[in-house]
Amino acid sequence: DMQKQIKHMMAFIEQEANEKAEEIDAKAEEEFNIEKGWLVQTQRLKIMEYYEKKEKQIEQQKKIQMSNLMNQVRLKVLRARDDLITDLLNEAKQRLSKVVKDTTRYQALLDGLVLQGLYQLLEPRMIVGRRKQDFPLVKAAVQKAIPMYKIATKNNVDVQIDQESYLPEDIVGGVEIHNGDSHFKKLYYFGFLDFCIWI
Repeated sequence: DMQKQIKHMMAFIEQEANEKAEEIDAKAEEEFNIEKGWLVQTQRLKIMEYYEKKEKQIEQQKKIQMSNLMNQVRLKVLRARDDLITDLLNEAKQRLSKVVKDTTRYQALLDGLVLQGLYQLLEPRMIVGRRKQDFPLVKAAVQKAIPMYKIATKNNVDVQIDQESYLPEDIVGGVEIHNGDSHFKKLYYFGFLDFCIWI
């Protein structure tokens, strides 16, 4: 009888131990799954953050590369435009040099420039600057322009040719017309290429 009771108690203890062990296993499994889920989620977030960061870096690099490319294209266009302008100016200079060598054509051009300059300034007294070698041609242009100016404006005008200073020798030709006051407006005709530069 005592033996039965001991056996019964041992069976009860063993069953309780098994139940406790199963409970511990279940709890451990649950905690493991929770921990595993947390680790997986954490790693997933880290991976997502990493690739988002990479994606942003790539996007930024693309923008920088595109900006650099656009700048290079813009610079090429500007260089091409500058080259074209330089070529056109050189060609114009060569053509104008031929005009200057042809006295008849150059005289007609100076006549037009002087009269246009007088009309632009509309001052009672004006001074005409010129290259040293252009004196006779400019004198003739001034003599033609004065009566035409008086008729058109109905105003008297005193036009003098500058005898003290000359336009630079390296320009193609042309005239400088001003009112004699350096603080007032001037109209330059330099080399026929930079018409109407107001200062």
